[in-house]
Amino acid sequence: MQMFRQLVCGNFYSPDLMKSNRNSEDPSSNRKGGTPFWEKMKPKAPRRPTSRESQSSTGKPVPTRENQQERGWDQVAQWYDQLVGDEGSDYHKNVIMPALLKRLQPLSGASVIDVCCGQGFVGKLLKQAGASRVHGVDASPQLIASAQKRNAGETNLSYEVADACQPGAWANGSYDAALCIMAVHDVPDLTGLFQNIARSLTDRGRALLVFMHPCFRMPQHSHWGWDAEQKIQYRRMDRYGTEKTIAITTHPGRKSSEQTKFYHRPLPSYVQSLSAAGLAITGCDELFSHRRSQVGPRSKAEHLAAEEFPLFLLWELRKCPSLQ
Repeated sequence: MQMFRQLVCGNFYSPDLMKSNRNSEDPSSNRKGGTPFWEKMKPKAPRRPTSRESQSSTGKPVPTRENQQERGWDQVAQWYDQLVGDEGSDYHKNVIMPALLKRLQPLSGASVIDVCCGQGFVGKLLKQAGASRVHGVDASPQLIASAQKRNAGETNLSYEVADACQPGAWANGSYDAALCIMAVHDVPDLTGLFQNIARSLTDRGRALLVFMHPCFRMPQHSHWGWDAEQKIQYRRMDRYGTEKTIAITTHPGRKSSEQTKFYHRPLPSYVQSLSAAGLAITGCDELFSHRRSQVGPRSKAEHLAAEEFPLFLLWELRKCPSLQ
């Protein structure tokens, strides 16, 4: 708690700064909902496609990391659009959005910028919760096209192609709230992202970030383990304190698959970049899985582990004049 006292400024600190969404009485849902893609990311030996594999049925080269120009998540836009859908993924619907909407209240009449908005499923939810205007920005033209198609005809709901790490007209100080959902670990320039988020807000505006908890989740370097003697499921972290760029294969089982990059950063890196952008942490929630495994010899230990090791970290931010 003392650490978080030092992170905030002025009277932003409140006793409920650190909260958890754990609810041991919640019957929850079954783990059959599916394994999230970040849990499937196992390290694989690099493999170059053969000359036969690198040619499609039309004789044209198949896109690879070397010959494909990336614009945001354009190279995986179709896959991501299908994964998230119109209402969000399982974790969006049951964990992330409930926590965000609770933090955002009251939202009536507020203008909101959705930074790294992806395919735009959040906009309607925000309008339904009372927002008067929602604007989304993302570097991927394909995802923005999906967002515009998905929300065609909606008033005061708009989208534009923009790199959130680069200065843009959208960061104009007119928004009461800014959201960045599951994206801070996908961008290379953290300080640039946070500076634009700060610029987008009014003086009394606030931002909400949700991202994979870096203390417990690191693709290819964090795992579940089983202690047969103690009959406990534990979380193993192979590394944490060093920033690392990790290549993520979208479809690990395929001979050739698109890749994205995951930028792991320890907590001090986030805090330093926030401070450089003039933002202070004023609230924090650790978000735990709603899923529970089927009844079995390890289910009790698995349920306990699900209640003890969070999936995501949610930070509420505000501008801090003393940092600017």
